[in-house]
Amino acid sequence: MSTAVAGKGLEGIVAANSGICYIDGDTGVLAYRGIDIHELAENSTFEETTYLLWNGILPNEFALREFQQQLALARVLDQRIIDLLKSFPTSATPMEVLRTTVSALSFYDADEKDNSHDANVRKAYNLTAQIAMIVAIYDRIRKGKEIIPPDRTLSHAANFLWMLNGVKPSETATRTLDMALVLHADHELNASTFAARVIAATLSDIHSAITGAIGALKGPLHGGANEGVMRLLLNIDKAGADPVDYVKNMLQAKQKIMGFGHRVYKTEDPRATHLRRMSEQLGKDSGTPKWYDMSRAIELYIKEDKKLNANVDFYSASTYQTLGIDIDLYTPIFALSRISGWAAHVIEQLDDNRLIRPRAEYIGPEYPSPWVPLEERP
Repeated sequence: MSTAVAGKGLEGIVAANSGICYIDGDTGVLAYRGIDIHELAENSTFEETTYLLWNGILPNEFALREFQQQLALARVLDQRIIDLLKSFPTSATPMEVLRTTVSALSFYDADEKDNSHDANVRKAYNLTAQIAMIVAIYDRIRKGKEIIPPDRTLSHAANFLWMLNGVKPSETATRTLDMALVLHADHELNASTFAARVIAATLSDIHSAITGAIGALKGPLHGGANEGVMRLLLNIDKAGADPVDYVKNMLQAKQKIMGFGHRVYKTEDPRATHLRRMSEQLGKDSGTPKWYDMSRAIELYIKEDKKLNANVDFYSASTYQTLGIDIDLYTPIFALSRISGWAAHVIEQLDDNRLIRPRAEYIGPEYPSPWVPLEERP
């Protein structure tokens, strides 16, 4: 057995074979099942992209229509789950609520103990629909608003906005969110996906794997960076400051600017390319371009001064803000997209499973170290 020492954080280590996502960090390439993310962002919907991730091919017209219908039919939550959402303390964050509620979903899924391929696909439909519903319903509950029932005639993105806001979304808002969901759908063995695969490899259930993934996504070093970006923009706006001067002062104080650099990409994150355009266009259409303008000024300065590129989180912040989405919903929205990739990886792991059990390089006291009697210890 090889015991080669991994870099800190497993950097550069290949930990699994996968046919789902291809990344070339040196040239800025991201592809799902071999199809470039730029093509998918410009031409596909979230439903079509999810079908691709789960099945390995793009659907024909009939298959896509059937997939859309199945996903829409899965927009059902047991009343006991809704009661659970109503019982959470007002101090609970949406990510905490999502993590706990997804775990509870397993109680009411008839396939919960069935780890076969077909059963996991059925559960993937349910989880994809239900996670979006949980985020929207909880947001309305905590604001004292009436719960909006799902509309099965709407797309996944449009139905989420409908259940969140209680008004039918515009085509621009729907297309913007849909493209954001496509861009966030998968990203190879990121922290949350790797967590999901490790859990699935033990032959635990898919709900446990997705709960673990949500727990990993909750961490600010993974899914919460866009929240940090938006709070920065709000602070700059509140202070009436020049965004570049504000950031310069932060850097002089050794403070981190969120939304820049990436462990994998050595060039621009290809997802940031589309989110930048979306942020700019939304700002123009809504008459509130300031969030994009501030973001762009900061991006140009950081790129010139620190040689760092914006990542997917940087422009998703101003995009979601312009859509009127609360800051603490940014990461849950990440989850309602990434569930498509998580599910694809769990299914792939269980289709050809082997327990994931790496080794650790021991750096403790020299072996053998003596046992010292209690009375002789310093």
